[in-house]
Amino acid sequence: MFCPKCGTLLSVRREQGKVVKRCPNCGYTEEVKSPSAIARVTRKRTEKKPGVVAVSHIEEGLPVTDEECPKCGNVGAYWWIEQTRSGDEPPTRFYRCVKCKHTWREYA
Repeated sequence: MFCPKCGTLLSVRREQGKVVKRCPNCGYTEEVKSPSAIARVTRKRTEKKPGVVAVSHIEEGLPVTDEECPKCGNVGAYWWIEQTRSGDEPPTRFYRCVKCKHTWREYA
């Protein structure tokens, strides 16, 4: 989901009761036709490891890549990127197996 005008990654948000994709760079806006296809990620802090974010729910709609699951060996995983460290560090890539739902991370 990239802006057709400037190529920047679009962010999804709710505005005036509608779900829209908006470009933070140029302001391009596009209404989402099927809001249920947009991924929803719920995060919560774990009590065991303070400061670690655990992903507790992901709906289908995330992009899929050909990563091999380290747990079950299935080839195919949802992926997303989060900035988990300071801004001058590269972001962390998260993967979740489409078969067994095992989640792992990869530091760039």
